Amino acid sequence: MGTEREAILEQGNPLGLDGIEFVEYTTSRPQALGQVLEKLGFHPIARHRSREVLLYRQGGMNVVINAHGSAAVPGANTKTDAPAIAAIALRVRDASSAYQRAISRGAWAVPTKVEVMELNIPAIHGVGSSRIFFVDRYREFSIYDVDFVPIPGVDQHPPALTGLHWFGIVQYIGNDRMYDWTEFYRELFGFSELPDEQRFGILPKGHILQSPCKSFYLQLVEPEPQILDVEGDEYLDRLGLGCADVPAVIEQLRAQGLEFANDLAVDDASRGALTQTFLGSVRFELVHDSRP
Repeated sequence: MGTEREAILEQGNPLGLDGIEFVEYTTSRPQALGQVLEKLGFHPIARHRSREVLLYRQGGMNVVINAHGSAAVPGANTKTDAPAIAAIALRVRDASSAYQRAISRGAWAVPTKVEVMELNIPAIHGVGSSRIFFVDRYREFSIYDVDFVPIPGVDQHPPALTGLHWFGIVQYIGNDRMYDWTEFYRELFGFSELPDEQRFGILPKGHILQSPCKSFYLQLVEPEPQILDVEGDEYLDRLGLGCADVPAVIEQLRAQGLEFANDLAVDDASRGALTQTFLGSVRFELVHDSRP
Protein backbone atom coordinates (compact mmCIF):
# COMPACT_ATOMS: atom_id res chain seq x y z
CA MET A 1 0.00 0.00 0.00
CA GLY A 2 2.85 2.41 0.88
CA THR A 3 4.57 1.76 -2.45
CA GLU A 4 1.32 2.49 -4.29
CA ARG A 5 0.92 5.83 -2.49
CA GLU A 6 4.50 6.78 -3.29
CA ALA A 7 3.87 6.02 -6.96
CA ILE A 8 0.84 8.34 -6.95
CA LEU A 9 2.93 11.08 -5.31
CA GLU A 10 5.70 10.58 -7.85
CA GLN A 11 3.26 10.92 -10.71
CA GLY A 12 1.44 14.01 -9.45
CA ASN A 13 4.23 15.75 -7.58
CA PRO A 14 7.52 14.16 -8.65
CA LEU A 15 9.77 16.52 -6.67
CA GLY A 16 7.66 16.58 -3.54
CA LEU A 17 7.22 20.31 -4.19
CA ASP A 18 5.98 22.13 -1.09
CA GLY A 19 5.85 25.81 -1.95
CA ILE A 20 8.23 28.76 -2.26
CA GLU A 21 11.08 29.07 0.23
CA PHE A 22 12.39 32.47 -0.87
CA VAL A 23 12.53 34.94 -3.74
CA GLU A 24 15.82 36.74 -4.41
CA TYR A 25 16.25 40.22 -5.83
CA THR A 26 19.59 41.51 -7.07
CA THR A 27 20.25 45.23 -6.94
CA SER A 28 22.90 47.86 -6.41
CA ARG A 29 20.40 49.82 -4.28
CA PRO A 30 19.61 47.44 -1.41
CA GLN A 31 18.48 50.13 1.04
CA ALA A 32 15.98 51.62 -1.41
CA LEU A 33 14.54 48.19 -2.22
CA GLY A 34 14.45 47.35 1.48
CA GLN A 35 12.35 50.44 2.14
CA VAL A 36 9.81 49.26 -0.45
CA LEU A 37 9.65 45.82 1.15
CA GLU A 38 9.11 47.33 4.58
CA LYS A 39 6.15 49.34 3.27
CA LEU A 40 4.78 46.02 2.04
CA GLY A 41 5.03 44.54 5.53
CA PHE A 42 8.39 42.76 5.35
CA HIS A 43 11.01 43.12 8.10
CA PRO A 44 14.81 42.73 7.84
CA ILE A 45 15.72 39.88 10.17
CA ALA A 46 19.19 38.58 9.25
CA ARG A 47 22.42 39.31 7.36
CA HIS A 48 24.50 36.87 5.36
CA ARG A 49 27.73 35.79 7.05
CA SER A 50 30.08 36.72 4.22
CA ARG A 51 28.13 38.53 1.50
CA GLU A 52 26.19 41.77 1.16
CA VAL A 53 22.88 39.96 1.38
CA LEU A 54 19.92 40.75 3.64
CA LEU A 55 16.96 38.53 4.53
CA TYR A 56 13.46 40.02 4.85
CA ARG A 57 10.47 38.10 6.20
CA GLN A 58 6.81 38.29 7.05
CA GLY A 59 4.79 35.24 7.97
CA GLY A 60 5.89 32.36 5.75
CA MET A 61 7.41 34.58 3.05
CA ASN A 62 11.16 35.18 2.72
CA VAL A 63 12.72 37.74 0.37
CA VAL A 64 16.48 37.98 -0.11
CA ILE A 65 18.13 41.20 -1.31
CA ASN A 66 21.50 40.48 -2.91
CA ALA A 67 23.87 43.40 -3.43
CA HIS A 68 27.09 41.40 -3.23
CA GLY A 69 29.30 43.36 -5.63
CA SER A 70 28.61 44.36 -9.24
CA ALA A 71 28.76 40.74 -10.37
CA ALA A 72 25.80 39.97 -8.13
CA VAL A 73 23.34 41.75 -10.37
CA PRO A 74 23.11 39.35 -13.34
CA GLY A 75 19.38 39.71 -13.72
CA ALA A 76 19.26 43.48 -13.47
CA ASN A 77 18.47 45.84 -16.29
CA THR A 78 21.91 46.83 -17.52
CA LYS A 79 20.67 50.21 -18.76
CA THR A 80 19.12 51.36 -15.48
CA ASP A 81 20.60 48.90 -13.00
CA ALA A 82 17.06 48.41 -11.73
CA PRO A 83 16.37 45.61 -9.22
CA ALA A 84 15.40 42.26 -10.73
CA ILE A 85 13.97 38.98 -9.51
CA ALA A 86 17.07 36.84 -9.90
CA ALA A 87 16.07 33.57 -8.23
CA ILE A 88 13.26 31.51 -6.80
CA ALA A 89 13.89 28.80 -4.22
CA LEU A 90 11.41 25.93 -4.22
CA ARG A 91 10.80 23.68 -1.24
CA VAL A 92 11.21 20.04 -2.25
CA ARG A 93 11.29 16.63 -0.62
CA ASP A 94 14.95 16.00 -1.47
CA ALA A 95 17.08 18.77 -3.00
CA SER A 96 19.71 16.52 -4.52
CA SER A 97 17.14 14.21 -6.11
CA ALA A 98 15.11 17.15 -7.43
CA TYR A 99 18.23 18.66 -8.98
CA GLN A 100 19.29 15.39 -10.62
CA ARG A 101 15.80 14.77 -11.96
CA ALA A 102 15.63 18.26 -13.48
CA ILE A 103 19.05 17.85 -15.10
CA SER A 104 18.07 14.46 -16.51
CA ARG A 105 15.09 16.12 -18.20
CA GLY A 106 17.10 18.83 -19.90
CA ALA A 107 17.54 21.57 -17.31
CA TRP A 108 20.81 23.50 -17.31
CA ALA A 109 22.90 23.30 -14.17
CA VAL A 110 24.11 26.44 -12.40
CA PRO A 111 27.68 26.07 -11.07
CA THR A 112 27.88 27.02 -7.40
CA LYS A 113 30.77 28.63 -5.56
CA VAL A 114 30.41 27.86 -1.86
CA GLU A 115 32.43 29.76 0.73
CA VAL A 116 33.33 28.55 4.22
CA MET A 117 30.26 28.18 6.49
CA GLU A 118 27.87 28.21 3.52
CA LEU A 119 25.45 25.59 2.30
CA ASN A 120 25.62 24.18 -1.21
CA ILE A 121 22.11 24.76 -2.56
CA PRO A 122 21.62 23.13 -5.99
CA ALA A 123 20.17 25.30 -8.74
CA ILE A 124 19.19 25.23 -12.40
CA HIS A 125 18.73 28.03 -14.92
CA GLY A 126 15.29 29.63 -15.09
CA VAL A 127 13.90 32.29 -17.40
CA GLY A 128 16.42 34.86 -18.63
CA SER A 129 19.39 34.90 -16.27
CA SER A 130 17.38 33.80 -13.25
CA ARG A 131 17.95 30.65 -11.21
CA ILE A 132 15.70 28.07 -9.56
CA PHE A 133 17.03 26.67 -6.28
CA PHE A 134 15.97 23.45 -4.60
CA VAL A 135 15.69 23.58 -0.80
CA ASP A 136 14.84 20.67 1.48
CA ARG A 137 15.77 22.29 4.81
CA TYR A 138 12.84 24.45 5.84
CA ARG A 139 11.19 22.86 8.87
CA GLU A 140 13.06 22.39 12.17
CA PHE A 141 16.36 23.36 10.52
CA SER A 142 16.55 25.92 7.73
CA ILE A 143 19.17 27.16 5.29
CA TYR A 144 19.26 30.50 7.13
CA ASP A 145 20.56 28.82 10.30
CA VAL A 146 23.88 28.29 8.53
CA ASP A 147 24.24 31.12 6.03
CA PHE A 148 22.75 34.05 7.99
CA VAL A 149 23.31 35.83 11.29
CA PRO A 150 20.16 37.16 13.00
CA ILE A 151 19.92 40.92 13.49
CA PRO A 152 20.06 41.45 17.28
CA GLY A 153 16.78 42.32 18.96
CA VAL A 154 14.68 41.65 15.87
CA ASP A 155 11.74 39.23 15.83
CA GLN A 156 12.85 36.36 13.58
CA HIS A 157 9.27 35.42 12.75
CA PRO A 158 7.29 38.63 12.22
CA PRO A 159 3.62 37.92 11.50
CA ALA A 160 2.24 38.49 8.03
CA LEU A 161 0.38 41.72 7.46
CA THR A 162 -3.36 40.87 7.39
CA GLY A 163 -2.59 37.30 6.36
CA LEU A 164 -0.49 38.05 3.26
CA HIS A 165 1.04 34.94 1.70
CA TRP A 166 2.67 33.78 -1.52
CA PHE A 167 0.16 33.52 -4.36
CA GLY A 168 2.40 33.30 -7.38
CA ILE A 169 4.82 34.84 -9.85
CA VAL A 170 4.19 36.55 -13.18
CA GLN A 171 6.65 35.66 -15.95
CA TYR A 172 6.84 37.48 -19.26
CA ILE A 173 7.83 35.30 -22.19
CA GLY A 174 8.69 35.72 -25.86
CA ASN A 175 6.05 35.52 -28.56
CA ASP A 176 5.17 31.97 -29.59
CA ARG A 177 6.97 30.58 -26.52
CA MET A 178 3.91 29.61 -24.47
CA TYR A 179 4.15 25.92 -25.32
CA ASP A 180 7.88 25.78 -24.55
CA TRP A 181 7.53 27.32 -21.10
CA THR A 182 4.41 25.35 -20.23
CA GLU A 183 6.26 22.14 -21.05
CA PHE A 184 9.31 23.31 -19.09
CA TYR A 185 7.32 23.71 -15.88
CA ARG A 186 5.16 20.65 -16.50
CA GLU A 187 8.00 18.28 -17.33
CA LEU A 188 10.50 19.43 -14.70
CA PHE A 189 8.20 20.23 -11.79
CA GLY A 190 4.76 18.78 -12.46
CA PHE A 191 2.84 22.06 -12.98
CA SER A 192 -0.58 21.79 -14.61
CA GLU A 193 -2.32 24.35 -16.82
CA LEU A 194 -5.61 25.81 -15.63
CA PRO A 195 -8.49 26.36 -18.05
CA ASP A 196 -8.67 29.85 -19.58
CA GLU A 197 -11.92 30.67 -17.79
CA GLN A 198 -10.26 30.19 -14.39
CA ARG A 199 -8.69 33.58 -13.62
CA PHE A 200 -7.24 35.37 -10.62
CA GLY A 201 -6.33 38.96 -9.91
CA ILE A 202 -6.49 41.77 -12.46
CA LEU A 203 -4.57 40.57 -15.51
CA PRO A 204 -6.73 38.69 -18.05
CA LYS A 205 -3.83 37.74 -20.31
CA GLY A 206 -1.63 34.67 -20.45
CA HIS A 207 -1.86 31.16 -19.10
CA ILE A 208 -1.93 30.16 -15.45
CA LEU A 209 -0.03 27.12 -14.21
CA GLN A 210 -0.74 25.56 -10.83
CA SER A 211 2.04 24.00 -8.78
CA PRO A 212 1.62 20.28 -8.03
CA CYS A 213 1.45 21.12 -4.31
CA LYS A 214 -1.38 23.54 -5.14
CA SER A 215 0.16 26.27 -2.98
CA PHE A 216 1.12 28.81 -5.68
CA TYR A 217 0.73 29.70 -9.36
CA LEU A 218 2.80 30.85 -12.31
CA GLN A 219 1.26 33.24 -14.82
CA LEU A 220 2.92 33.15 -18.24
CA VAL A 221 2.24 36.30 -20.25
CA GLU A 222 2.97 36.90 -23.92
CA PRO A 223 3.07 40.69 -24.43
CA GLU A 224 2.11 42.33 -27.68
CA PRO A 225 4.53 41.58 -30.56
CA GLN A 226 5.70 45.18 -30.80
CA ILE A 227 6.60 45.19 -27.09
CA LEU A 228 8.44 41.92 -26.71
CA ASP A 229 9.75 39.86 -29.58
CA VAL A 230 13.00 38.25 -28.49
CA GLU A 231 13.96 35.55 -26.02
CA GLY A 232 16.52 37.76 -24.33
CA ASP A 233 13.75 39.95 -22.94
CA GLU A 234 12.03 37.13 -21.07
CA TYR A 235 12.01 37.68 -17.33
CA LEU A 236 10.22 37.32 -14.00
CA ASP A 237 8.13 40.48 -13.72
CA ARG A 238 6.48 40.55 -10.30
CA LEU A 239 5.35 38.69 -7.22
CA GLY A 240 1.71 37.98 -6.45
CA LEU A 241 0.64 38.13 -2.80
CA GLY A 242 -2.59 36.50 -1.72
CA CYS A 243 -5.00 37.96 0.83
CA ALA A 244 -8.60 37.42 1.86
CA ASP A 245 -9.64 41.09 1.72
CA VAL A 246 -7.87 43.09 -0.99
CA PRO A 247 -9.50 46.50 -0.29
CA ALA A 248 -8.61 46.23 3.42
CA VAL A 249 -5.00 45.38 2.62
CA ILE A 250 -4.79 48.26 0.12
CA GLU A 251 -5.96 50.66 2.83
CA GLN A 252 -3.43 49.34 5.33
CA LEU A 253 -0.54 49.41 2.87
CA ARG A 254 -1.39 52.93 1.76
CA ALA A 255 -1.24 53.96 5.41
CA GLN A 256 2.32 52.62 5.41
CA GLY A 257 3.23 54.69 2.36
CA LEU A 258 2.81 52.11 -0.42
CA GLU A 259 1.20 53.55 -3.53
CA PHE A 260 -0.96 51.70 -6.04
CA ALA A 261 -1.41 52.15 -9.77
CA ASN A 262 -4.44 54.30 -10.56
CA ASP A 263 -4.59 53.92 -14.32
CA LEU A 264 -5.86 50.34 -14.44
CA ALA A 265 -9.34 49.53 -15.66
CA VAL A 266 -10.31 47.51 -12.61
CA ASP A 267 -14.05 47.28 -12.01
CA ASP A 268 -13.79 45.40 -8.74
CA ALA A 269 -10.83 46.04 -6.45
CA SER A 270 -11.82 42.99 -4.42
CA ARG A 271 -10.25 40.79 -7.14
CA GLY A 272 -6.82 42.34 -6.94
CA ALA A 273 -4.64 45.40 -7.31
CA LEU A 274 -1.25 46.39 -8.70
CA THR A 275 1.22 48.62 -6.91
CA GLN A 276 3.05 51.44 -8.58
CA THR A 277 6.41 50.57 -10.12
CA PHE A 278 9.27 51.31 -7.73
CA LEU A 279 12.94 51.85 -8.59
CA GLY A 280 12.16 51.42 -12.29
CA SER A 281 11.21 47.74 -12.18
CA VAL A 282 9.72 46.56 -8.88
CA ARG A 283 5.97 46.06 -8.49
CA PHE A 284 3.70 43.71 -6.62
CA GLU A 285 0.22 42.37 -7.24
CA LEU A 286 -2.40 41.68 -4.59
CA VAL A 287 -4.73 38.80 -5.43
CA HIS A 288 -7.89 37.75 -3.66
CA ASP A 289 -7.20 34.38 -2.07
CA SER A 290 -8.93 33.09 1.05
CA ARG A 291 -6.31 30.40 1.71
CA PRO A 292 -4.13 30.98 4.81
